[in-house]
Amino acid sequence: MTAGIARGSTIRPAARTTPWVHDLRVVGVLVFVLAAQFMTVIMLAASMAPGYDVGGGAISDLGVVAETAALFNVSLIVTGVLNLVAGSLLYVERRSLVLLGVYVAAAAGALGAGLVPLDRGDAHGLFALAAFLFFNVQAIASSRVVAGPMRVVSVLAGVVGLVFVVIMVIGDAGTPAVFGPIGHGGAERMIVYPVMLWLLAFGGYLMGRSPNVVQHEREMASGWPSVPG
Repeated sequence: MTAGIARGSTIRPAARTTPWVHDLRVVGVLVFVLAAQFMTVIMLAASMAPGYDVGGGAISDLGVVAETAALFNVSLIVTGVLNLVAGSLLYVERRSLVLLGVYVAAAAGALGAGLVPLDRGDAHGLFALAAFLFFNVQAIASSRVVAGPMRVVSVLAGVVGLVFVVIMVIGDAGTPAVFGPIGHGGAERMIVYPVMLWLLAFGGYLMGRSPNVVQHEREMASGWPSVPG
């Protein structure tokens, strides 16, 4: 007698061959490393560059000083690559083209600023502005991926950064008094630091998701919830 499928049993879909691609904890690792390495490099480079003025100098100045150029520019490129991979993995799981577009735009800004340093022409300024703008938009857009207080933190970090993007544009357009006592360098850091701190928190949030929660979300998304037993 041919063995059959027991009545009432269910055939589940085949398991994914690359489960890590759909695991948002991987995204968490990527964005955490991104922010940790970039903030560390900014601080190290600022202490290494002879005569560097944190308040008056641009962050991008660290990319043209001989002692720090390679370190800073490589860090920018790594930032762009990690953000691009993180955004792509987030798209695989969330299927949001808008979110993917924001991550790609931010990554392109960082990559371009690293590949075209400040002393290579006006293109650097455009890439840097894109990175300043879209990394902060990324924080706001990513609020849809999180819940609870982290959603508020995401929006707040992005809004603070965008406010200082406007301040930087106004100051660089001929009204430096708008920078106040923090100067141009301080304004740039108020664009960068809040979103980098948010990336650290966002990464920790994603990495801290328990395996049971992750598995439950996948099964609910596929329509095959697990049955305790």
